[in-house]
Amino acid sequence: MAETAIVVEAVHKSFGAKRALDGLDLRVARGTVHAVLGPNGAGKTTLVRVLATLLRHDGGRATVAGHDVRADADGVRRRIGLLGQHAALDEELGGRQNLEMFGRLHHLGARGAGARADELLERFGLADTGPKPVKRYSGGMRRRLDLAASLITEPEVLFLDEPTTGLDPRGRAEVWSSVRSLVGGGTTVLLTTQYLEEADQLAHRVSVVDQGRVIADGTADELKALTGGDRLDVVVRRPDQLASVARMLPGGAVADPDRRLVSAPVTDRMAALTGVVRALEESGIEAEDIAVRRPTLDEVFLRLTEGAAV
Repeated sequence: MAETAIVVEAVHKSFGAKRALDGLDLRVARGTVHAVLGPNGAGKTTLVRVLATLLRHDGGRATVAGHDVRADADGVRRRIGLLGQHAALDEELGGRQNLEMFGRLHHLGARGAGARADELLERFGLADTGPKPVKRYSGGMRRRLDLAASLITEPEVLFLDEPTTGLDPRGRAEVWSSVRSLVGGGTTVLLTTQYLEEADQLAHRVSVVDQGRVIADGTADELKALTGGDRLDVVVRRPDQLASVARMLPGGAVADPDRRLVSAPVTDRMAALTGVVRALEESGIEAEDIAVRRPTLDEVFLRLTEGAAV
């Protein structure tokens, strides 16, 4: 079993009558990305704040990089980085000035802070920004700089709390590339996100949280299997042919007249696809599209958190 970087056991946290964490359990393997998904109010940000020692939990036990978050908060802080939902940058300063400032706040000294700033600017593709103030950066550039700032002390564990909220697809892709590079270098990342695609792209494991508890945990493929596995979709030209196509598909076929779609669960992807193509040709039925698809994390998320406020 991979060495564990984060251990959370039966952690509770309440705010008055509201129970934000209700006996939550979580394990994160070292050198991986572990995504935490959940609807608004599920406890994701509270979990990050507890693990980052910004909030004291009421009960249970949590360790980060082998240090107890309550008994050895200083030990945890020396080993973590945190990127919150909102950038913590000085808009009037340039990228290098911001990083130098963070370095000096972490007692690196003037020379050490400057060297670390140059290293991180190069690492995150920002070395050519010069003195340009951060207020003139694109969204993706800002988030990469904020990510660089969270790495001033070369943390073992990095907490990313919805790091790409508000970014366009290009900006998200830039941040994803940076995260992959970090993990390739051995950093452990705990990622909370509202973007299901983000978890699918980045995470080695995914935990779904609802009402302060982990209600499902596994790889993306394992979670997708919870919805019933692969499905074969056939879109026909004529709605009156839906019933005929449904009879060609395995049991459990469902027709959607509005989309001219018939969908059925399958176990052998290629055999099912080959069989339906042959049957359609023999019947003279013309299909606009035929595809075998796997469930998405969106479908898993909606199924597991059905009824929750999102």
